[in-house]
Amino acid sequence: MSTSTTHRPARAAQPADARHLHPEVETLPRERLAALQLERLRKTVKNAWENVPLHRARLDAAGISPDDIRSLDDVQRLPFTLKTDLRDHYPFGMFARPVGELARLHASSGTTGKPTVVGYTGGDLDNWADLMARSLYSGGARRGDVVHNAYGYGLFTGGLGAHYGAERLGGVVVPMSGGSTERQVSLIMDFRARVLCSTPSYALAIAELAEQQGVDLAKDSALEVGMFGAEPWSDAMRREIQARLGIRAVDIYGLSEIMGPGVACECEHHAGLHGWEDHFLFEVIDPDTGRQLPEGEAGELVITTLTKEALPMLRYRTRDITRITTAPCDCGRTHLRILRVTGRNDDMLIIRGVNVYPSQVEAVLVGLENIAPHYQLVVERHGRLDHVTVETEAQPGVDPTAYDGIARKVAHQIKSMLGISTDVVVKRPGEIPRSQGKAVRVRDLRPKGV
Repeated sequence: MSTSTTHRPARAAQPADARHLHPEVETLPRERLAALQLERLRKTVKNAWENVPLHRARLDAAGISPDDIRSLDDVQRLPFTLKTDLRDHYPFGMFARPVGELARLHASSGTTGKPTVVGYTGGDLDNWADLMARSLYSGGARRGDVVHNAYGYGLFTGGLGAHYGAERLGGVVVPMSGGSTERQVSLIMDFRARVLCSTPSYALAIAELAEQQGVDLAKDSALEVGMFGAEPWSDAMRREIQARLGIRAVDIYGLSEIMGPGVACECEHHAGLHGWEDHFLFEVIDPDTGRQLPEGEAGELVITTLTKEALPMLRYRTRDITRITTAPCDCGRTHLRILRVTGRNDDMLIIRGVNVYPSQVEAVLVGLENIAPHYQLVVERHGRLDHVTVETEAQPGVDPTAYDGIARKVAHQIKSMLGISTDVVVKRPGEIPRSQGKAVRVRDLRPKGV
């Protein structure tokens, strides 16, 4: 059983009674789900056309009005929206509501330029809490669970998104945020948390520090479920997390421009992330041509919001590479599944003509003998070609005189599995920077604009 948005408590912090969560929306026959999507798509296009000048100008230029949306296939006639659109119309130019009518603002860090600013009405926040509660439930969280929330709070959507979703579910939230890793370990143990919410890389950092303190989280803590998102991660890292924390690691997906965490989530079968289609319309396109791809083909995920009031998004290009399927899931949910995000096309490296994502390198590294699951890829330009150095870390206790031999074995494994030649540097334990939020996997040292 899980949540829907049919009936909502008046305040996001009020827990929902499991008997009134209306799980039938998650098991709707697909034809009924499509009818609901079409109704909501028409309203979304109308909202965007009437209230967002950029959307109206683009729709008018394409010769499309809200009345022209007669089937879900008509979504392909809508112009794409890009992350740069939010930056170009900073701070509030993409909003469909006056700022005074909003309930909250969030923003990206803006490390690569102007931050992207997103806004929410009270109704948007209500839907967000519902969808996060639904996601947490599908991943295994239950009413009354102590939920240790180590996602960052503040302008980042992860912390508050998980917080209000867990409260909506009826969980007991520990609003720890990121950082103070030693205290994270002690509170996980003292408060007997059953659910951990964090980025996957930070979950490993918590496990590592616990081991250094002589704390065995896998055996001695009450943790059973981990809800991990905000960065791509491999199945190899999933296995590492599960072994070191003694939990079931669940992938959760979201992005600020669409809502925040809770756009999609795995169920107990780990067979892909259920995308909540009553609130979002999902497509996969060829990133080069923009052509919509058939189900099952890998491409760029595109999302149209169906219920967002403050910030309606039409065909938002996420840059995330994945595949989708509508095949039935053993859990009984009928919403399509996103078959794990393998990387972002703006993170993709082209090394001597071979396309490589950081998560592919991670999948090779994690679990190798004598290698810890921490790494960075350093990208440089050698002449006209891109060159990658893989900086990884030895397990504690490994003799430093063995590092060169380990590096050669790692380079051979990467070459065998991915077909690229790399330099590998094995560092001492603790020398790879740890992140309290999203891990920095790539250090791009190539000249800008070249």
